[in-house]
Amino acid sequence: MKIGILSDIHGNHYALSEVLKIARKQKVEKLFLLGDLVGYYYHPDKVLEMLREWDCTSIRGNHEVILSQLLLKEMQALEVQRKYGSGHKFALEKLTEEQLKSLITAPDQLKVEIEKVKILMCHGSPWDPDRYLYPDTEKEVLDKCDEKDTDLVLIGHSHYPFVVRNKFSMLINVGSVGQSRTTGGVASWLLINTSNKTFETKATPYSTEQLEADIDIYDPEIPYLKEILKRNRN
Repeated sequence: MKIGILSDIHGNHYALSEVLKIARKQKVEKLFLLGDLVGYYYHPDKVLEMLREWDCTSIRGNHEVILSQLLLKEMQALEVQRKYGSGHKFALEKLTEEQLKSLITAPDQLKVEIEKVKILMCHGSPWDPDRYLYPDTEKEVLDKCDEKDTDLVLIGHSHYPFVVRNKFSMLINVGSVGQSRTTGGVASWLLINTSNKTFETKATPYSTEQLEADIDIYDPEIPYLKEILKRNRN
């Protein structure tokens, strides 16, 4: 079975659309979602509508936790908007009660086995969903991610893709579909083939022009949201 592993879409349906086109061409049968479908950008409703067409297994990320805290009035909406932009506001306005419940009640991690390939789905790390792991994170921290009786430990959260072979398992940060922090306008994800037990890191380009126009409308006072889309672009 071919499985697409996607993380940190962040309401960026422009990027997701291009990833799903490639996934269909590659005959992907199932998607694993590692959290942060919402936050930063503006079309979580379109993201969920696109994903409805797929067989998806999902966990939640820190931005779904933020969404939950907003619903419970444990965080101030203006504070969140100043830090992350209007993505959470749009999620609360555009998503149905059922969609919101599905996002915020998803598990923080999940272990699955398909065709004898054992996979641990995490957002940040196996011990802390909000722990950021980077390619240059200390070796002893990355070693801590090693899981016995597991083939692949899959993470996102930091938006930086990397692969580390540990003693018992392979640690793979799949990067971010919606807001890469390595190269703007490139959606990072992972393709797994459980039939022959292989994986392939993917980098799918997409146009950021319309998203930049959206930022000018909704969050012109947060320059980071546009700047990150231009990082390391030729």
